[in-house]
Amino acid sequence: MTKKIYIADDEENIRIAIRTFLEKSGYEVEDFGTGDELLARFEEVPSDFVILDVMMPGSNGFTILKAIRKISIVPIIMLTARDSDLDYATGLDLGSDDYFTKPFSPMELVMRVKAIFRRIDYEKQNKTE
Repeated sequence: MTKKIYIADDEENIRIAIRTFLEKSGYEVEDFGTGDELLARFEEVPSDFVILDVMMPGSNGFTILKAIRKISIVPIIMLTARDSDLDYATGLDLGSDDYFTKPFSPMELVMRVKAIFRRIDYEKQNKTE
C-alpha cells in the first residue's frame, strides 16, 4: 500500500521540490499552502506522514503540530527558515520527529522520511505483547 504524505508550506517552490522527490520515491503526496488547510484535510482523511513549515499564514506549524498530536501519532517533520535552538527544541518538545532548517536538501528530507518509516515498520514487526 502506498504511503500518503501531506506537506504544508507557504512557499510553492519548496512544496514542489519536496513533492517531486517524494513522488519519485513512490509516495502519494498532497500539498497545502497553509497548515489550516492541511489540518482540515488530515481530520477528514489522515495521512501516514506530515511535513510542516513553522511560519505560515494563519495558524503556524507549532499550532498545527499540537492539533495533530491531540488526535494522532503520525510522524511529523518540521521545516523552518529560522535557525534557532529554541524553535528546534519547541518543535521536538511538541512532538515532532525531526526538524529541518531551510535551505535543505530535498533528497536528505526524503531519506529521513524513509528512515522514520523503516523504524516504525521495524517497531510494528517486533512489537512484543
